[in-house]
Amino acid sequence: MDQDIVGHIVLLVIVTLLSVVQNAFFARKVEDENKKIGRTGQRGGPSAFERVYNANQNCRDAYPMFLAMLWCAGLLCSQAPAAFAGLMYLYVRQKYFVGYMGERSQSIPGYMLGKRLISFLFLMCVAGVLNYYLTIIFGSDFQMYIKTISNTISPLLLIP
Repeated sequence: MDQDIVGHIVLLVIVTLLSVVQNAFFARKVEDENKKIGRTGQRGGPSAFERVYNANQNCRDAYPMFLAMLWCAGLLCSQAPAAFAGLMYLYVRQKYFVGYMGERSQSIPGYMLGKRLISFLFLMCVAGVLNYYLTIIFGSDFQMYIKTISNTISPLLLIP
């Protein structure tokens, strides 16, 4: 594969691989909790198993949307801020999962920050698509401005 192409997607690939490892960790937690109660493949039972199962299911439900936003933002806008937001999302998802296993109220901050990160990735996607069509229609390429803005805004995602 051409090194230029790899250079434009390597950070997105790293975040994607880390997300796969995280999903395997979540699935392993569900499996371990299921073995503790002595049943396999069945829902129901102690509330600890239900919490782990629901936390895993909630993370799995949001996973395709996260991957689509990550790759769209990274390819159409800027790789570095998209990868940074992706890493932050993985951290927040970990906090959400651990919080959900305790008290459900502990998972709310992770959930809210996760929504903000997905919104940031979505806005990056929209900016990239708009830039593409502005380039076709008017011949003006605003990608450098978009990269500058997204690079400037991405650290602000750390503010709770």
